[in-house]
Amino acid sequence: MRIDVFTIFPGMIDAFCAESMLGKARSSGLLDLRLHDPRDHTTDVHRTVDDAPFGGGAGMVMKPEPLFDAVEAAQPARPLLLLGPGGHRFDQVVAKSLSAGNGFSMIAGRYEGVDHRVREHLVDGELSVGDVVLNGGEVAACLVIEAVVRQLPGAMGNEQSPVNESFGATGLLEEPQFTRPAEYRGWEVPEVLRGGDHARIARWRLAQALHRTVRDRPDLIEARGGLDETDRRLLEEFPAVTYP
Repeated sequence: MRIDVFTIFPGMIDAFCAESMLGKARSSGLLDLRLHDPRDHTTDVHRTVDDAPFGGGAGMVMKPEPLFDAVEAAQPARPLLLLGPGGHRFDQVVAKSLSAGNGFSMIAGRYEGVDHRVREHLVDGELSVGDVVLNGGEVAACLVIEAVVRQLPGAMGNEQSPVNESFGATGLLEEPQFTRPAEYRGWEVPEVLRGGDHARIARWRLAQALHRTVRDRPDLIEARGGLDETDRRLLEEFPAVTYP
């Protein structure tokens, strides 16, 4: 998959994407990450990419010329998305949709934002990673890249990981996870997980995912159409894991 990112701090994204799963994906050719610095498309000695806003106001605004020229020179993968708090909310559904294509691109803004003509005439849409304001879009770009690339076949060591995790095939939050030791500070791993009944373990896991989602994200339960009779039986059979 090809992913292009336009940023005045390409080193931030390059360093993040050189580690762990993303680093392996790049080395194997699964991820073709291309970073483009708009400063390379300026004409003044200071490589200026920002200017004061018309009409006054605090801060600086990213100029249109370097961004337009950088994009036109790179001919990036589409869609080209502008990262910012006013964009469409990024979630697992969007991540899966982007992973199903051949690639996409992002513009990581800085300062007080970008010239509105970039939004209107250069990008294909806007994307927000949350109702927060960051100094720039680089952290958001890294988040999007990791969320999308881990959906690609071959990116994860275990192909079931994207299926079983939160927001996976069930639409629920992930169930509690445990590892050794079986007892720690008086808190024991549930007995069902230490037995060999895999069918019972599967039911327990689904029940715990339901418990957690009902408690923490009832909106996801509503999106599934509420709890059906099978769900209710599971919740009754396997109480939520709690510790005194």
